Amino acid sequence: MTLDLTHPLTGFYEEADCDLTEFAALTARTVDPATIPHAADAPRNIPVYDMGLLAPKLAVPATRRALMAEWARILQQGAGVFVLKQACADLGAIDQATAVYDQIIAEERAAGASGADHFAAAGHNDRIWNSLQKLALRAPATFLRYFASPAIDAACEAWLGPNYQMTAQINLVHPGGQAQQAHRDYHLGFQSAGVSATYPAHVHDLSPLMTLQGGIAHCDMPIESGPTKLLPFSQLYRPGYAAWRRPDFRAHFETHFVQLPLEKGDAIFFNPALFHAAGENTSSGIHRMVNLLQISSAFGRAMESVDRLAICKALFPELCKASSGLSALAREAILGAAAEGYSFPTNLDRDPPVDGLAPKTQKAILREAVLEGWSAQDLDAALEALAARQRP
Repeated sequence: MTLDLTHPLTGFYEEADCDLTEFAALTARTVDPATIPHAADAPRNIPVYDMGLLAPKLAVPATRRALMAEWARILQQGAGVFVLKQACADLGAIDQATAVYDQIIAEERAAGASGADHFAAAGHNDRIWNSLQKLALRAPATFLRYFASPAIDAACEAWLGPNYQMTAQINLVHPGGQAQQAHRDYHLGFQSAGVSATYPAHVHDLSPLMTLQGGIAHCDMPIESGPTKLLPFSQLYRPGYAAWRRPDFRAHFETHFVQLPLEKGDAIFFNPALFHAAGENTSSGIHRMVNLLQISSAFGRAMESVDRLAICKALFPELCKASSGLSALAREAILGAAAEGYSFPTNLDRDPPVDGLAPKTQKAILREAVLEGWSAQDLDAALEALAARQRP
């Protein structure tokens, strides 16, 4: 029996095979009002919910579930994005958090931190990695008021279920700050095109189910301040993680994206597979601050905790001895079983992406050590340095 490598149903997505015509047809849809009965409106195909009116519904299990089901349908089958007006009603807490974040930004700048952005040139935006922990440690009372939002909790649970894991990063775009490039987000959106293509098609379907993207507006954000550019329904294009870097797909995005103005305390949530990008800040005096929420499923963890650092150190001498007799495939199988092959979670202050979106992994370091004939001491030093960078 021979494998038919010419059959189109290979189970993998390739950038060259993506179809802009199909993508354009999917994103030309419009929101059906019957599918969003609780929304106040859907300007530019983005459902908007008035949480001042809907907040009481979150206190009743049946109506809370009805709202959550509606939001989940939007994320998976509908526009892929929705806005919760006044999701954070305590605007004083937002102002207090903003003051804390401004202080952190000034301190990190003074310390030489770059605040590099994943999808825009460094220097245009200020970024605070792990703003969740930094706010909690510096201003715990403010943290309590800030995250005491049943609306945000319900939105997270609508997509991910209970016991989700919250993370957050501040993005501050100053007047004149440039737009990001259109992209999809974590997980597969943070891999290179080549790495993304190695994941089977069904994993491309799984990736957006494991995280939820959101943002809390820390100031009023009219269109000229550059609120997030969005392409509703673009999450429906299954090969999108292979397509988003293509110039024709990005050009289509730039021609058809939409934006909504936001007010302080509003929250926006979207499927991480939605094509999106922070907008250009063309205002004369608005410093657009958003706390970017990236919430993960509780299921994204292994059952056992494994000391892979110790495993790598123990195996390295034997790997070096056996290396000449191992095929490349056998070596990769051993590395896959022994070492951590994923860049995340990490401490992005100390372990920022280098030459890509994802920092170097333990597995990549071990492979490099074997192929280049490192000493055990050199490997130990490199692995210990990686572990130190990744610590919270």
